[in-house]
Amino acid sequence: MVRSQRLLTLIGLLRSHRYPVSGKTLAEKLDVSLRTLYRDIASLQEQGANIEGEAGVGYVLKPGFLLPPLMFTEEEIEALVLGARWVTQRTDNQLSNGAQNALNKIASVLPAELKDILDDTSLLIGPGKESATDTVDMAEVRQAIRDEKILSIEYRDLKGKQSQRRIWPFALGYFDEVRVLVAWCELRQEIRNFRTDRILSCELINTRYATPRHVLLKQWRETLGNKPS
Repeated sequence: MVRSQRLLTLIGLLRSHRYPVSGKTLAEKLDVSLRTLYRDIASLQEQGANIEGEAGVGYVLKPGFLLPPLMFTEEEIEALVLGARWVTQRTDNQLSNGAQNALNKIASVLPAELKDILDDTSLLIGPGKESATDTVDMAEVRQAIRDEKILSIEYRDLKGKQSQRRIWPFALGYFDEVRVLVAWCELRQEIRNFRTDRILSCELINTRYATPRHVLLKQWRETLGNKPS
């Protein structure tokens, strides 16, 4: 592996860990010596990467470091465009605009030969079935998830019965026809799934729920038998 590619791979490895990862682990994954790894860490730090840690302790990459354009292969660019096109066609206006803005930012730093791939990729999203219409502000729902805030909702189940719920939202699943909000339900005292097109009203309660989002997400995955979600 050439050094430039190794540095990008190292950035990717650091990005994949939320907590400090040992130099030994990084060196083994890169198939280099610890001495080489330390030089690579120092080189990235000189280029502006906010990497904290030291030998014998571990390293963590703080948010905010922009990767150079050569990080993207042709397949990676096509994957980004394909994903953005799916988001544009299958989600709400805010996410659709976000996907387009993200592509614009990527395009602004790509060299000409890669920018052409971004503009001319022939991978397309086919037409899907008409999606159910959300009756609440999905941007507010996503913000509640990010902030770990309680939502008070009025919900209509599949039998048409309406109920008032206080929920702790922690995940949102996007499907071709519907979106599903995964949350801890205070009424049922368990994790429940709520179709967003059946949420009749939604009010943000400016109270942070008791269990951290990542813990709820882990518990939910365990109920699925550790199947990927």
